[in-house]
Amino acid sequence: MIDAARIAVLTGAGISTASGIPDFRGPQGLWTKNPHAQAMFDIDEYVASREVRVEAWKFRVAAPAWTAEPNAGHLALVELERQGRLTGLVTQNIDGLHQKAGSAPELVHELHGSVRYVDCLSCERRIPMADVLPRLDAGEDDPACELCGGILKSATVSFGQSLDPAVLDAAVAATEAAEVFLAIGTSLQVYPAAGLCDVALRAGKPLVILNAQETPYDEEATTVLRTPIETTLPALFS
Repeated sequence: MIDAARIAVLTGAGISTASGIPDFRGPQGLWTKNPHAQAMFDIDEYVASREVRVEAWKFRVAAPAWTAEPNAGHLALVELERQGRLTGLVTQNIDGLHQKAGSAPELVHELHGSVRYVDCLSCERRIPMADVLPRLDAGEDDPACELCGGILKSATVSFGQSLDPAVLDAAVAATEAAEVFLAIGTSLQVYPAAGLCDVALRAGKPLVILNAQETPYDEEATTVLRTPIETTLPALFS
């Protein structure tokens, strides 16, 4: 059990696997099973290749995020917030399940954006994904911006794109305000998300890692747990 009064949380794909959303680097991960899929998440490949965009839109249409429900791990973090102990919920996930579970949007810092919105790469217009998916159902395979004709892309951060500075600043502030930093379901290999562990460690804050596989920060962590997230988190905050 974690009894600290102020806890900052970082979540990765591992918290959503119990909701039916595969991770990227795990044994059954998207990139493990299909390394070529990484092209869909590279901004240069996406912009340069219509074929990559067509495959990316097929992936979005079939994304399990549309039907997935939050699991006990997500709900445990809602309980942590209810207890008044959550300084911030920083997530690498783009599925929106934290908000769907009931986490306050102002406490959820989506470092890698959200699949629930679409950006035009030319005019920077942002619209709901729900406004674009029907165009795919109607036969378009690479829908363009209806205002300027530019390339449309989910409002997620691809390799080669910069994170939103305001979101990153909020994530750092939440980490600095906490007594304990808890990393859940993340390989801690992607920066700057993983760098939040460094922020916590430099300040002498305990680092707790809950992840199925080893991470580069295990040796520096105060506690490392390999148990299932959906059963472990509720016990940590009860």
